[in-house]
This record gives sequence, C-alpha cells and structure tokens, in this order.
Amino acid sequence: MNGVRVTPWHDTSLPSPPPELLAGMKARRPDGELIGIDRVLLKSFPLATGWNELLGRVRAAFDLALEYRELIMLRVAVLNGADFEWGVHYPAYLQAGGTEEKCRALKEPSGENDLFNEEERALIALTDQSTKRVEVDAAVIEELKRLFGQTQTVEAVATVSAYNMVSRFLVALAI
Repeated sequence: MNGVRVTPWHDTSLPSPPPELLAGMKARRPDGELIGIDRVLLKSFPLATGWNELLGRVRAAFDLALEYRELIMLRVAVLNGADFEWGVHYPAYLQAGGTEEKCRALKEPSGENDLFNEEERALIALTDQSTKRVEVDAAVIEELKRLFGQTQTVEAVATVSAYNMVSRFLVALAI
C-alpha cells in the first residue's frame, strides 16, 4: 500500500476497532484477511461500520445476479481509473461466470461489444451514463425494468452508485 495518502490501520494501532466490526469486515473477505481499503476505512469506525453493512448487502444480498453486479463493478473501476477496485473484482467476476474476453471488452472506451448479451449491454449503458454524467436516460431505465423488473433495476442502480462511491474513495486516497 505504498503511496496511500493516510496511514492505514494496523493490528497494533490504537484505538482498536470494536471486535464485532473487525469480525464483520473479515467475514466479507474470501480469505478472512483485511485488504487495503478495509485498513483505511478503519481510520473511522462509524464509516467502516456503515460501509461494511452497505457493501456487504450489495455484494451478497441482492437478487440481481452476482455476475451482473461484478460486471457493473468492473465497468465503474475502468471509468473511474480505480485499479485497486479492478484488482479485487476481476477474479470475482470470473468466478461468477464472466470471461476474460468480456473483461478486455469492459476496458474499451465505449464498452460496446457483441460479446455482451442484451442484459449486459443495458447494464453497461446504465453504468456509463450514471458514472460519466450522473443523469440516466429514461429509456435506459425502462429497458432495465423490461429486462429485470423493478427490484433488480433498483439494485442495478444501487450497485452502480455504491461502487462509484468505492472507486472515488479509492482514487482520492490513492489506495
């Protein structure tokens, strides 16, 4: 974590986080080990608590397929130049069913590629519009509702929003 703009929390740092916060953060990680963003979040226990709860639900409790959520996360990482975010979500996307070819296509400026199915193209359109200009065309939302229904449309928008927050945090603090 060279170049990080704040000193990350370490196991010997004081004050110590509440044990339940630390346990919850470790439980969200595949190997139970804190990663760079976790250690920076632990500079503020209230932030780390809320962040862990929100991102834990986005990652594990939504009805929108994990492969689609990870696709959104990777596209946000590309658009915002969040290399750390890409590094975390790249293997998760592959494990959820994504492909190397789609990963390469997500890095293209337009994000458009025949590799993507109708649902993926709609999610990429949402991600690009929301990330680049915040406002999303009504037609994009209508297409998402047609493809996914209202609940998963809300979850797709929430995933884009949450991971824009993540990438902006990562980039601002050089994580």
